[in-house]
Amino acid sequence: QVQLVESGGGSVQPGESLRLSCAASGFTGFSFDYYSIAWFRQAPAKEREAVSCISRSGRGMEYSDSAKGRFTISRDNAKNTVYLQMNSLEDEDTGTYYCAALNRALGCVMTGPDYEYWGQGTRVTVSS
Repeated sequence: QVQLVESGGGSVQPGESLRLSCAASGFTGFSFDYYSIAWFRQAPAKEREAVSCISRSGRGMEYSDSAKGRFTISRDNAKNTVYLQMNSLEDEDTGTYYCAALNRALGCVMTGPDYEYWGQGTRVTVSS
């Protein structure tokens, strides 16, 4: 069974940075490099929203409007890990961040219901 484990969350002040990691394991049949990976977040009392996604090759990336210019997604297929570098954090970035995996040949998508596997989340709090 595929497992995704997020890490790197924490409490920071506005303007600071965090780097989230999503470590994947348990692949049978299809290896990690068959999967596109996405980051989603959910703030208290709000719906889950997509933040960014990356294709299985790492060459295709998408960002939400709020993430563009501040966040960078990347992956290391040799380490079965995807990263989300978050800079210039704002109060509105507070929430629980989840990574998700989808076996997809080309590109990536920012729609949650398409994703097959999900992690348990890592909490990010941005507050002065």
